[in-house]
Amino acid sequence: MKLRIALLVFFLSISCREAVQSQPAERPPRQGAVTIPATVSAQRRTPIVVVAHDVLPAVVNIQTEATIRRRTRPTFDPFGLFGPGERSYTSQSLGSGFVWSSDGIIVTNNHVVEGASRITVNFNDNTKLPAKLLGVDPDSDLAVLKVEGKSFPAAPIGTSADLMIGETVVAVGNPFGLSGTVTTGVVSALGRSVPSETAGRTFTDFIQTDASINPGNSGGPLLNIEGKVIGINVAIYAQGQGIGFAIPVDRAKKVIQDLLRYGEVHAAWIGAVTATLTPEEAQRLGHDIQRGALVVRVFADSPADRAGLRAGDIVTAVAGRPVDSRESFSTFTSTVAANQPLDLSVNRGGSPRTVQVRPSDPPSDLGLRILLEVAGLRVADERRAVVIDDVLSSSRAADIGLQPGDVIVGINGREVTSSTDANTELMRGAERSSIVLSVARGRYVYNLTFPMGV
Repeated sequence: MKLRIALLVFFLSISCREAVQSQPAERPPRQGAVTIPATVSAQRRTPIVVVAHDVLPAVVNIQTEATIRRRTRPTFDPFGLFGPGERSYTSQSLGSGFVWSSDGIIVTNNHVVEGASRITVNFNDNTKLPAKLLGVDPDSDLAVLKVEGKSFPAAPIGTSADLMIGETVVAVGNPFGLSGTVTTGVVSALGRSVPSETAGRTFTDFIQTDASINPGNSGGPLLNIEGKVIGINVAIYAQGQGIGFAIPVDRAKKVIQDLLRYGEVHAAWIGAVTATLTPEEAQRLGHDIQRGALVVRVFADSPADRAGLRAGDIVTAVAGRPVDSRESFSTFTSTVAANQPLDLSVNRGGSPRTVQVRPSDPPSDLGLRILLEVAGLRVADERRAVVIDDVLSSSRAADIGLQPGDVIVGINGREVTSSTDANTELMRGAERSSIVLSVARGRYVYNLTFPMGV
């Protein structure tokens, strides 16, 4: 029985209602790591001590302000003569981040800076600098900031491709506003999928760690024992202890590079939908391969289609890196730039082969194509509503009983009011194993699931 985790992702930021009183100082932060005193013995200079001293100057506290406006009524106005008024107050929040490059590029989580009207970066030596927001990607919960200056102490960037379960990791951040807090633990698991009620979606391929992560740690680095960034702390399991999550740095690299270059993420598209092949599923299907990403759909005229990939193929490696799940396949392919050749190791009918795919930018109407190919629906806009215009015969939608005139009010848990909204939400979920449509007919709304497989 599939374990259903009721997970309330507690995105790690602290809010209060007081406005910031101090003004940012306009001086550069102190350069370099804090020197370990010569009186400290070699036995006390453990690898964790060295990591902490080396990285602390690159870890920052991110302070944001946002103006909240609420409609109010006068205290005494029984007849409503004066109408509603408006009251404003300033909300402040704290989070973590780190220096990605020495020219002042700061990386944090999107939810740390979301809605902020002012962002201040506080360095480890109490230097405060105003920051400019360069770009955000809500789908990966990443944000890139810029502070003016040069030669900032940057954190060394490592790789998450060779992480091992059980290896030591170090988390650094500002939990509860306590700057420069260092905690340690191990990599507990890889490739975790974490549903978020706050964001209304499921984040995939997280690193799970038991290093203590608390409110305010969000956006801080997760490091290996060599002091290199292997992840970005993002969330905790609110109902348990010792369960934290981080975005793998390899996945973050492409997002950050795209945000710096274009101000938005340019997602490379392969055009193949996969599902995780487990040993139980392999036995049911009669496959000798026990783990991998099972191709369940290939879109016509997509890069995967042109490369010869077929539904039923099992992807076992991407560019030599083993694939054991849909999430790992998605991670490896999402870090590739468009038009960059990518070798897939594939098992087809028991025979291994190599398929070279050249990812491209997704077509602008990909979401509506998914709706047509997977569900058999065409839609039209009518008075801020997505109305079903046509139901293909012998389609899944026809089998369910959908009819022209039914209204699609939500896709994958998000409200839609136009075909543009529908296209966007379906493109965002192009790699999902299924799509969920909320369809209204009369006074009732039905949630209908359409598997992406052929």
